[in-house]
Amino acid sequence: MEPGSGADSGDPASANAKVKRDMVVNLPHQEKPFSLWPGKYHSPVTAALWHARSSFVERARNLAMDGPAQSNLLSKTPEENRTSVVYNFASDKTLREEYRNPWNSIRIGKLLEDLDALAGTIAVKHCSDSDHTTRPLLLVTASVDKISMKKRLRVDVDLQLAGAVAWVGRSSMEIRMEVIQPVRETMDKDDVALIANFTFVARDWKTQKAAPVNFLVPQTEEEKQLFAMGNARDAHRKKLRMESSSSNGSSPFLKQYNDRLTQVLREGRVLCEMPALADRNSILMRDTRLENAIICQPQQRNMHGRIFGGFLMRRAFEIAFSTAYVFGGIRPLFLEVDHVDFRRPVDVGDFLRLKSCVLYTETEYLEQPRIHVEVIAHVTQPELKSSEVSFPSHYPFHRSTAYFYFHLFSAGTNGKILIPP
Repeated sequence: MEPGSGADSGDPASANAKVKRDMVVNLPHQEKPFSLWPGKYHSPVTAALWHARSSFVERARNLAMDGPAQSNLLSKTPEENRTSVVYNFASDKTLREEYRNPWNSIRIGKLLEDLDALAGTIAVKHCSDSDHTTRPLLLVTASVDKISMKKRLRVDVDLQLAGAVAWVGRSSMEIRMEVIQPVRETMDKDDVALIANFTFVARDWKTQKAAPVNFLVPQTEEEKQLFAMGNARDAHRKKLRMESSSSNGSSPFLKQYNDRLTQVLREGRVLCEMPALADRNSILMRDTRLENAIICQPQQRNMHGRIFGGFLMRRAFEIAFSTAYVFGGIRPLFLEVDHVDFRRPVDVGDFLRLKSCVLYTETEYLEQPRIHVEVIAHVTQPELKSSEVSFPSHYPFHRSTAYFYFHLFSAGTNGKILIPP
């Protein structure tokens, strides 16, 4: 089933034209249950997206793993995989209630969950081929880069999630996602409320090794520009990896970093060892920490049987929001996610510990100070008395990290400055 085919569009003639890219989500309307459909336990939008991918799930389960890998790579345009979901908040009270937070705004965490689900649907659509005898690819969310909130969202106005593949490498792809409000026929640039870039990597289902993905052929000037930006980001990531592995600490950036680190650690020692003489407006990072523990349940699994990345992002956002709320003493306003890095998969039954702390504060503008929050997710196996888990070589680490930025509506930090312990 193609993405976008799980919604009722009304008139058959208009439906055929619209179903290729748009899904109108109404909570009461549900298709026949799919026996192994994990999305039915998620949000209404996530459920619709999982249902759109049900044919790929069936194909993965029914196909013998000794089937041939995809050998003929196709060339596809961004328009071929472009998909969007419409939230009828204005008319659907049940759906609106599902996404409403205590301040009559939208739950950003659930929106992040839906963004990941839609990006996954787009990735599956781009990597699919017409040969049903080949084994499908295993697609994994590798990272999320720079989720930027452009304006506040309303829960009583229709909203649209839209995205398409913007860049493709050998075995990875970048998907540009947008949240649009209000929804109208002719979109204005100011209608884009949020932008995010999701990076997916492809693995061979049988060997678990990197697998090539279909080519991307941008058509319009905007698509070519986005492709060039994706190339630049990929080159920048490779450069950083090379510098981090070969640098001896003599680069100007590392020298500046080390000098700043020495300074803040000196201030931290004063606060720890001589608190009476320390700056009254300083606080140790460890005193801002919050922690949450989760046993990962099968209801949160994805089509590959592992924990859905969007669920992890939602839980990370919620603890980050709580950390900024407690630190600032006033409701924070979400600004952006700097980076989410998925270092390893999380399996059903894993004991997941989410740890958050305030990393940094900016008080140049006291009317709207900025709070930087870090969230780290540790996977623990109590039976082994260890938080380190053995996984394939392409998942060498045992934690994931996310960085969230918040604004406060007023000077709620009271001038507090963060000092490392």
